[in-house]
Amino acid sequence: MAGIGFELRKILKRDSLLSLMQAYSYAALISSGPWIMSIVGILIIGVMSYTVIVPKQVIVQFQVSITYVISLSLVLTGIFQLALTRFSADRLFEKQHDAILPNFHAVSFVVTAACGVLGLSCVVLLFPEQSLLYRLLLLACFVIMCNIWIATIFLSGMKQYQAIFWIYALGYGITVLAALALRSWGLEGLMAGFALGQAVLLTAMMALILRNFGSDRFISFEFFQRDRLYPSLMAIGFLYNLAIWIDKAMFWFTPETSQAIIGPLRASVIYDLPVFLAYLAIIPGMAIFLLRMETDFVEDYDAFYDAVRGGASLETIEKHRNGMVQTVRLGLSEIIKIQAIATLLLIVTGEAILNWLGISTLYLPLLYIDVIAASLQVVLLGILNVFFYLDKRRIVLGLCASFVVLNVALTWLSIRLGPTYYGFGFALAVLVVVLAGAMLLARKLELLEYETFMLQ
Repeated sequence: MAGIGFELRKILKRDSLLSLMQAYSYAALISSGPWIMSIVGILIIGVMSYTVIVPKQVIVQFQVSITYVISLSLVLTGIFQLALTRFSADRLFEKQHDAILPNFHAVSFVVTAACGVLGLSCVVLLFPEQSLLYRLLLLACFVIMCNIWIATIFLSGMKQYQAIFWIYALGYGITVLAALALRSWGLEGLMAGFALGQAVLLTAMMALILRNFGSDRFISFEFFQRDRLYPSLMAIGFLYNLAIWIDKAMFWFTPETSQAIIGPLRASVIYDLPVFLAYLAIIPGMAIFLLRMETDFVEDYDAFYDAVRGGASLETIEKHRNGMVQTVRLGLSEIIKIQAIATLLLIVTGEAILNWLGISTLYLPLLYIDVIAASLQVVLLGILNVFFYLDKRRIVLGLCASFVVLNVALTWLSIRLGPTYYGFGFALAVLVVVLAGAMLLARKLELLEYETFMLQ
């Protein structure tokens, strides 16, 4: 993520109100642009197809199918996302640039093979009543999305973030146009349009990777060697993504809160719509998170460890450590403040927004608690980000595992208690993990000098 910080600091050096607005806008686009485009793109396809496609259930089947593709691909590829990033960073530090591209190819190969076998098994066994074309397109979308997540996390180590943003814009622009052009073919036409757009997106990302990383080898499996593999990071990536989606899956597969859509796939209208709107409200918080953590914190972080490596005085080392602590506190407090404002605005305008969207105002209580939960999730991201910089992987692993367990237990309890308590499970799970993470982070920052020297 450091490359983002370089770009943001370059903008902020102009020291003007316009440059500050540009920096926040840039941070918002980078942090939220890709997933916002994916959500909005799927919604546009649905809205613009209502006048053409009959029956309307086909549109719901398309949207639910793609939602499952996105969620499952994120959880499964989470195993490789952080570990691949760390492997690439280590090779860059060792000046072994030619080892990066071959190992990316190896991870992509393993992901394609594993997800292809898993996806093929699922579409054959779980969708016997659907058309062959639908099953093939569902499999293609799943495998392509898995590779997109790997390519996206791989590109996070590069500095061409504007190019990445425009690649997503191109990919989802083609996705929308292709799906609308093929919508007269029904469910299969919508799926084919989505698969085509995502294939273009993946191809463009691969071209960007090949342009920036060269090697005389095509494929290498060094990434999977025991001394270069990071099991803790693989577990963290899997557990974090699982924790984010597990409550949604529980609502999907509880008969009282969901309905069958297509094959074994189910959806929970009462839960899904408020969650979607809540995640749109965290864009300001994500921008703050990215701007503060990747500019001010990185500068203090580099200054602290440069002072340690350079043999600076204890007074200087403590000064930079105090700067890190202050930056972390400031960054987290700004995230909380901006998300509190966003939450209050949504509380004030929530009823009008639901009326404008044609959604029942009975969703308001769930919308409010989901906004709070999503806002807390941004705070959690900030805490985990600092722990990653300090290389405290065991703590992050413990927090993510706790997140999964708490989310499952509290969501199950909220479902048993009834509609009044829907959403409280996820919100309480995030709150507990945030409080635990904040206490652990305060403790680790207090002992930072001691642990830095004693671990050498």
